[in-house]
Amino acid sequence: MSKTHLSLFSGIGGFDLAAEWAGFQTVGQCEWANYPTKVLEKHWTDVPRWRDIRALTKENFYERTGLRTVDVISGGFPCQPFSVAGKRRGVADDRYLWPELLRIVQEIRPAWFVGENVAGIITMELDTVLSDLESSGYSTQAFIIPACAKDAPHRRDRCAIVAHTESDGLQRFRAKGEQECRARLKAGESKGCCKVHHREKWRAEPGVGRVVNGISCRMDRIKCLGNAVVPQQFYPIFKAIADIEG
Repeated sequence: MSKTHLSLFSGIGGFDLAAEWAGFQTVGQCEWANYPTKVLEKHWTDVPRWRDIRALTKENFYERTGLRTVDVISGGFPCQPFSVAGKRRGVADDRYLWPELLRIVQEIRPAWFVGENVAGIITMELDTVLSDLESSGYSTQAFIIPACAKDAPHRRDRCAIVAHTESDGLQRFRAKGEQECRARLKAGESKGCCKVHHREKWRAEPGVGRVVNGISCRMDRIKCLGNAVVPQQFYPIFKAIADIEG
């Protein structure tokens, strides 16, 4: 059986695509909103799905999948408590759901955890997130991945959080990332990375028109894109994990 992946706060499946490109099988998804759930149902027809993360437990995960654990849990937990586009209320925001994601990681005990949030989390709750994972027996690494590093015409900075149950695995992950960066520089393929340093050339997010033009569910689609991760941003993480575990 291929390596397994449980997707939390799945959205329209950005993490799921990145994981599957790297050879993982998505065995479960959890998404609250109605329209993204319809997208997941269309593209992952046979995958067990939960609507409320608070209802997902290790017991019913086993009942529905036959699995006690997975290789990777991913989760882009809600960014509204940390985003500079909002009030940044942090733990006082009722959308602050990191504790629920942490609970599932603690119960299911994956070998790896891959998290995502906006860059605004760095000055608010990132230390807490890393401390929680480390207290749960994981070694952690956090870094910023901009979409323009993957040739998108906007920055879309995202904070990636990678955790592993054994420090040796995470050390190999770090080493692999450094080796790949050196190889790209040597081959002259660092064009995307170099764009990162020219902030004035790039919008923070892609521009999207908000005038109704006849496309069905257009506002739902725009909202989904705004909340989604760019799969290409996170594919290298899943690929590195697959190579290490393989």
